[in-house]
Amino acid sequence: MHILLTNDDGIYAPGLRALRQELLSLGRVSVVAPATEQSAVGHSITLLTPLIVQPVHDVDGSLLGWAVEGKPADCVKLALVELLDETPDLIVSGINAGSNVGINVLYSGTVAAAIEGAFFGITSIAVSLEYRDPVQLDFAEAARWARRLIVQLLEKYRGSGRLFNINIPSLDAGPPKGVRVVPQGIVRYREQFQRRTDPRGRVYFWSMPELVPLQTTPDTDVTALAEGYITLTPLHFDLTDYRHLETLQRDFTTPGHR
Repeated sequence: MHILLTNDDGIYAPGLRALRQELLSLGRVSVVAPATEQSAVGHSITLLTPLIVQPVHDVDGSLLGWAVEGKPADCVKLALVELLDETPDLIVSGINAGSNVGINVLYSGTVAAAIEGAFFGITSIAVSLEYRDPVQLDFAEAARWARRLIVQLLEKYRGSGRLFNINIPSLDAGPPKGVRVVPQGIVRYREQFQRRTDPRGRVYFWSMPELVPLQTTPDTDVTALAEGYITLTPLHFDLTDYRHLETLQRDFTTPGHR
C-alpha cells in the first residue's frame, strides 16, 4: 500500500512524525506537507505566489518527504499531479495538534487536505488530537489509536474515495472510552477576542483559543469527544442543500428552460 501523508501543522510537526511511524507498518509512506504551520487556512490554495518545494531529510539522512511553501490543499494537489511517481491508495492528514470538530471542520487545513484527496477519488482521512493546555500531547499513543481505526476503515472503504474525520480525545486522563460514529456538530461557538493596545496606542485583538458552544447538542462529534470517545465522522464536500433544491427550481426556473 502507498500512503500520502500531509498535515497543516507543517512537515516538522511531531504529530506528523508520530503518525508516519505508525503508517509505515501498513506500507510505503510519502510525505508532502507545508513548510510552515498553516492552521485554520481552510481550503485556500495559492495562486499569486510560486509554490516552492524543498526535500526534507530524516535524522538518518534518508528522504522524509517534501516541504511545500503553500497550503495543505496545495500539498495534496502537487503530490498527486507532480511529485509522486504513482497514485497513492490512501491519503492521511494529521495528526493535528488540537481537535477539528463542529464548525471548526470548515476552518481546518487538516480536514481541507483530506477533502482535496477525496476530490481526486482517493479514500482520505483527517486525524486530530484534542489539546488541553498545559498537558503535553501524546502523539505516539494517539498515532497508535489512529492506525487501528484506519486499518478498520480500509477493510471496508479502501479505494472508495470516501472521506472521514477522526478526532482523538486528550489522553492525559487515560485511554479513550471507545469509538463513536457521530455527525458533525453545527452549533455556533461563542466568539471571544482579547482587546489589547500596542506601544503606539493602536488597538488590536487576539482570537481566544477556547471555543465554547452556545448550546449543547447531544450525539455529535463535539459532545462525544468531550465525553472521552474517539469520534469518527463521514464527510462529503457537496454543499448543495438538496432539501430546498426542488423548491427553488420550481420557484425560479423559467418555463421552457428547466
